[in-house]
Amino acid sequence: MRASRPSRRVVLASTAAVAALTGLPALTTKAHAGELDTVSSSYRWRNAVIGGTGFVTGVLFHPAVPGLAYARTDIGGAYRWDDRTARWTPLTDQLGWDDWNLLGVEALAVDPVHPNRLYLAVGTYAQSWAGNGAVLRSEDRGTTWTRTDLTVKVGGNEDGRGTGERLLVDPRDSDTLWLGTRHDGLLKSADRGATWAAVSGFPATASASGQGVTFLVAAGRAVYAGWGDGDGSASAVNLYRTTDGTTWTAVPGQPTGTSAKVPIRAAYDRHARELYVTYADAPGPNGQSAGSVHKVATVTGRWADVTPVQPGGSDSFGYGGVAVDARRAGTVVVSTNNRWAAVDTLYRTTDGGRTWTSLKDTAVFDVSETPFLKWGADQPKFGWWIQAVAVDPYDSKHVLYGTGATLFGTRDLTHWAPRIRGLEETSVIQLISPPVGEAHLISASRDIGVMYHERLTASPSRGMATNPVFGSATGIAQAAGRPSYVVRTGWGDNGNGAYSGDGGRTWAPFAAQPSLAHDAPGPIATSADGSTLLWSFVHWDGTKYAAHRSADNGATWSEVSSFPKGATPVADPADPTLFYTYDTDTGTLYASTDSGLSFTARAGGLPAGDSQFQLVAAPGRSGDLWLSVKWNGLYRSVDGGASFSKVASCWASYTLGFGRPAPGADYPAIYQVGSTETITAVYRSDDEAKTWVRVNDDRQQWGWTGQCIVGDPRVYGRVYLATNGRGIQYGERV
Repeated sequence: MRASRPSRRVVLASTAAVAALTGLPALTTKAHAGELDTVSSSYRWRNAVIGGTGFVTGVLFHPAVPGLAYARTDIGGAYRWDDRTARWTPLTDQLGWDDWNLLGVEALAVDPVHPNRLYLAVGTYAQSWAGNGAVLRSEDRGTTWTRTDLTVKVGGNEDGRGTGERLLVDPRDSDTLWLGTRHDGLLKSADRGATWAAVSGFPATASASGQGVTFLVAAGRAVYAGWGDGDGSASAVNLYRTTDGTTWTAVPGQPTGTSAKVPIRAAYDRHARELYVTYADAPGPNGQSAGSVHKVATVTGRWADVTPVQPGGSDSFGYGGVAVDARRAGTVVVSTNNRWAAVDTLYRTTDGGRTWTSLKDTAVFDVSETPFLKWGADQPKFGWWIQAVAVDPYDSKHVLYGTGATLFGTRDLTHWAPRIRGLEETSVIQLISPPVGEAHLISASRDIGVMYHERLTASPSRGMATNPVFGSATGIAQAAGRPSYVVRTGWGDNGNGAYSGDGGRTWAPFAAQPSLAHDAPGPIATSADGSTLLWSFVHWDGTKYAAHRSADNGATWSEVSSFPKGATPVADPADPTLFYTYDTDTGTLYASTDSGLSFTARAGGLPAGDSQFQLVAAPGRSGDLWLSVKWNGLYRSVDGGASFSKVASCWASYTLGFGRPAPGADYPAIYQVGSTETITAVYRSDDEAKTWVRVNDDRQQWGWTGQCIVGDPRVYGRVYLATNGRGIQYGERV
């Protein structure tokens, strides 16, 4: 499935300055850091299993250690493969709130001579508003890290993120590393990545908006660098080489033209002494319509065009991944990319590219472990966004390839299945923990829509919600007094809203929807009894529109002009006639007492200017509202939003939710992602936010976690946390 608007890539910056507070009563004086207990309660954290769900941008077998492999993702960090347990181990979960930009991995490198060494070039965005990148260095295969901050940007989630690898251990000297950047040329380290300096003799000229160095690959004792900023002309240079580590020159005879404009990846056949290079007319993963595969004999310099199939006409695409078989000369696997008409494939040759076989044509898939990969169809696709391909150096028939949603593997070149256990990359927008029913969790995410989690330890058996299928969800809501009724909204080609009468197991589309829904589906709320729906509309570019209301299960809709445009509706969990919303543009709480027909302003002068401020209602109570306003703190209203008081125990609050009360308590446990003056973490309060205890630790932080948190109403202490690239984390007391 094509990535739908908007994709799971989220800008985590405030949209405007925060307005000053005026006229707000305070419960007590401003909180101090010590009022949030930073001593972690004993918790065990795991992923609620879905399996993959994101773009695997690189996969690399270690050339000298059987069964050792690494994978990188665009927003979800890096992983190490454990062949004994057949699972991936996350390696970058220790990156916390302030380091969210480092969860995107641009490149990885291993040392063939020192198998315990691992290097990562990290940084999600190369834009001006993002922080600089870093290089992480490990001497124990990623168990622990030493960090070197760079002075340049790194773009693990930018266009071209599937090229690579841009990081390389020099084949002549393990202390020397090379790092290709997007906008700052070629960097070199002589001390295993501790310090870096620009390579002054590299002949290509960097630009502020280009791809720069797309890959670095060793061919014997030489190093080759792909250059992604050529214009495709006959005189353009896209491949450079050094044989002494000092002097770089253009490789003679290299291919030119549109189909060889951007070098994507390269792999060296040491037996035949040939370097294979894949090309496209754009860096990908989107926007490619032409491409080719070429090889060069590194001894003679002779080039050959070995393209399996020429793109053209309605079958437009580029080429992406390439991997050689370390055991057999002339055996190579390449991938197509952005081939939506005929669907992408892997081509394999055993004769140096003279003939090729499409592995898709004989592929037999088993996706029973991750049923969502069928995307509502009878069979899964071979894949899309295929730019990462690897062949096991100790098993010629063991091939892996990454897609925009998973990592497929085979041991016989015919039977394929996800090799994804332990790798979870979902970007989650909303979570519900139902008070009754089989599932303790329903999730709404970018790229994979809505899922009903019967078990937390297995991918949902129904896959993604269908009828209709959403690419990315924008909202989900459950009627508090009628939990069998659930509604969802999102980006889809066959409808943008649906309802369920069985708690989220099966779905039916709304009989009608406002015309805005197709291009601007936003969040939705349902009244406590399920009789009224309020649907807000926000275009993917941020444009806000008037909300609409339905009192007949989506058969008809009417505009609610008094509802603030683009705001998120919140239903009162006890009184079906009451709705609330928080206008983040003006810092005003609005309420409806007539089942959403009209809204009037109540409390004002609250923090404003940030669309990520969140309003939630405490379960089982009418008018008990909590407002998380980031570094402005946490506010509470017990009168339906007529007035708010600042909660003194909290310095900052980003997202908040509720779960089963502690034994002997009469108020729900409160969970939040909040901050002391030194750390942002996950907290629980059992006494109505008077005191807090931290429930995660420094090893488990997962970058940015400010989207959504909710406790389990049936299990005290269990909490579900949405991440932007590390799936759904859930914690339980131990």
